[in-house]
Amino acid sequence: MTTVAPELPRSASERRSAIAGVNPVAKLGASLLLALVLILTIDWVSASVALACELVLFMWAGLTLKVFFVRTALVWIAAPAAGLTTLLYGQAAGTVHWSFGLVLVTDGSIELAVATVLRVLAIGLPAVVLFITIDPTDLADGLGQVAKLPARFVLGGLAGLRMVGLFLDDWRALELARRARGIGDSGAIRRFFNQAFALLVLSIRRGSKLATAMEARGFGAPIERTWARESTFGRREWALLTVGLAIALLAVTVSVATGQWNFVLA
Repeated sequence: MTTVAPELPRSASERRSAIAGVNPVAKLGASLLLALVLILTIDWVSASVALACELVLFMWAGLTLKVFFVRTALVWIAAPAAGLTTLLYGQAAGTVHWSFGLVLVTDGSIELAVATVLRVLAIGLPAVVLFITIDPTDLADGLGQVAKLPARFVLGGLAGLRMVGLFLDDWRALELARRARGIGDSGAIRRFFNQAFALLVLSIRRGSKLATAMEARGFGAPIERTWARESTFGRREWALLTVGLAIALLAVTVSVATGQWNFVLA
């Protein structure tokens, strides 16, 4: 029999967020819609339009500037890195500004670099912002009840996500244990790889025990499962998908109208 658990209290930041209570499946869908359109073209116009719209919508995400930049730090690092690589080794076209060996900076590579930076930001930032408020259990409920994915796959993924949070604790425990034995104060590189291997072994053992325990409790049974919490898909979810689709269509329309559309599969 399916039972519905009471809703857990949310933090103040989550209550202020307009997307915190949206079904995770809708967040996945909106993010994929934007990514699908932006990976089909490499031009700065479509990426700029999408990024501008996203930055406006981020104000309703309920995040402070500090939280926003901390959570998206890797995106801000990856975007310039990708742009620099494209700038130095991208497609040569137009005037040559600088060359050295295999490095060739031209008008074409500059334009591609700018487009690459904007595209990485336009794809990465909304993905991170949308996933910040996703609880792994809510995601599993949505994938199992709304997306109708196999329960065995969903529950296995949920168990794996729950274990990710233990990695830092395990790493800290290994570090303290090695220092207590007097072998963790020198050779930073060697210590890192030794601890990484130990963490890998520990993770495999824990995963095997968890899989056995879940199998013993019937999580792998070939029958239709019931769910403790109901996952609904209503007006808020459709609204988020509509916003994602609207931004994608607007980016394509402006890019085509300005003649900047550059279909990568052509």
